[in-house]
Amino acid sequence: MASDDAAGPALKSQPAAPNDGAAPRYRRVLLKLSGEALVDQGGGIISSAVLDRIATDVRRVAVDRGVQVGLVIGGGNIWRGRSAAERGMEEAQAHYAGMLATIINGLALQDALERAGVDTRLLTAIEVRQVAEPYIRRRAIRHLEKGRVVLFAGGTGNPYVSTDTAAALRGVEIGADVLLMAKNAVDGVYDADPRKNGNAKRFDSLTYIDAINMGLRVMDGTALTLCMENKLPIIVFDVDQPNAFERIVLGERMGTIIQ
Repeated sequence: MASDDAAGPALKSQPAAPNDGAAPRYRRVLLKLSGEALVDQGGGIISSAVLDRIATDVRRVAVDRGVQVGLVIGGGNIWRGRSAAERGMEEAQAHYAGMLATIINGLALQDALERAGVDTRLLTAIEVRQVAEPYIRRRAIRHLEKGRVVLFAGGTGNPYVSTDTAAALRGVEIGADVLLMAKNAVDGVYDADPRKNGNAKRFDSLTYIDAINMGLRVMDGTALTLCMENKLPIIVFDVDQPNAFERIVLGERMGTIIQ
């Protein structure tokens, strides 16, 4: 976190703009966004300003840089299946409701992306043909090859499976070079919750085994194991950092890399 500058705002250092002449380090990426990343600070479940900012960030990578982008969105801003199950709802039913929440977020993000000039396709693991295409792996890859941003919604289509695991699975299926885990106000992986422990240590890099054995809350164990078995690197970063998505795609070291 940047410290306050006593000389006033005009003298505060600003993050360096991405090098316009730099070649992207990655050809194809899978970006995982939590549903909470879309929340309006005023209390709304989806912020138009946040959608527009995300759309701008994605456009800079997909359109301006020519990187193929897949994106998995969670639904926790609308519905949490586990929480509903703990309140007495039948668990599988609760998880299906959560999958539908990811489709709502996908529709909102698709609209923002297309208003920003990004050609987009929404693919869902649960068929909702009136608003989205069913997920077919080869079709998703073809959309990416044509320069379209592909939004993957509906999780994996199965209950008891998190959207973290959906992100790992889709990343492996489409042959992504890296899985980018966007976090809210947390700039990497720590040995404790940095929002509760001021002495928490951030890791610059970890192995998959270290992350599993240390019980670090990067993503659920199934997702982490899937990435390890398929050698899919993971970068955990703060989505609120200016131009973070583009800077990582261009090769800047940010957050924590797990590989």
